Amino acid sequence: MTLDSILKCAFSHESNCQTDRENAYIKSVYEITFQLKYRMWYLPYHFDFIYWLSRDGRRFQKACDIVHLQTEKVIKERKKSLKDERELEKIKKKRHLDFLDILLCAKDENGVGLSDEDMRAEVDTFMFGGHDTTASGISWTLYCLSLNPEHQQKCREEIRELLGDRETIEWDDLGKMPYTTMCIKETMRIYPPVPFVGRQLSKPITFYDGRYLPAGTLVGLNFYLIHRDPNLWKDPEVFDPMRFSPKNSAQRHSHAFMPFSAGPRNCIGQQFAMMEMKVAIALSLLRFEFSPNPAKIPRKIPQIILRSRNGIHVHLKKIHWH
Repeated sequence: MTLDSILKCAFSHESNCQTDRENAYIKSVYEITFQLKYRMWYLPYHFDFIYWLSRDGRRFQKACDIVHLQTEKVIKERKKSLKDERELEKIKKKRHLDFLDILLCAKDENGVGLSDEDMRAEVDTFMFGGHDTTASGISWTLYCLSLNPEHQQKCREEIRELLGDRETIEWDDLGKMPYTTMCIKETMRIYPPVPFVGRQLSKPITFYDGRYLPAGTLVGLNFYLIHRDPNLWKDPEVFDPMRFSPKNSAQRHSHAFMPFSAGPRNCIGQQFAMMEMKVAIALSLLRFEFSPNPAKIPRKIPQIILRSRNGIHVHLKKIHWH
């Protein structure tokens, strides 16, 4: 669903990825995230020569090729439709220019556009980063709400009161779900969709205890541990959405909660992701009651994206509104 959404919203591209159970792109994304994590932890694979000759290296390359083919297909189709100036004018009248239109029309001060390779890199980033992380956030939120029925019911009541007899969510509704938003944020604290990122220091840094790192050092930031640090969060294992009330948020360090990273290299799609999570969770709560499946407790596994080794299983009970 999240891949379908990003394809429609950012690329105006219709896909059948929700009904195609053997979707090659989705399978390749899973393969890439698995192989990236495995390469980080397996020391011999740190050497390019060994990795690219290995079976895992070849599997990674094959998965990358499939992902690139999908993005090239999306770009090629749009390029074809934009060749005709009249077609571009029709698109402008019919809808706003989307992300891909803007990339294709962009020119630098010398009138030169993005190369095919640059274009593909941008589209790869948006397609990959714009669906897998959001899917993780939605899944873990529904799981947390299934474990905490009192919070689930508060969210449902908030949404029902907001929408009344409507079954669709309008743009203005998205800013009027404070409790649901707090539950989403609390879930991303406990289960951050991207649990770990790397950065390279552009300048030296000295920590409060006197330890020092020179410029150029590669640094790993573990958001999963930061979000569960008892020095920053009281009873960090407890699901408590009120941590994200305006009052409590104002008293907390700005970098204690970083589900979308922080600083100049933070997630460019975080607003889109939050909107999509709100819509998906709100509409799901209106239709179903969620309860946990004690026989299938998720087993967390960090593969670039925080997944569950055995899936995230919940029971759904249809709600009949009178």
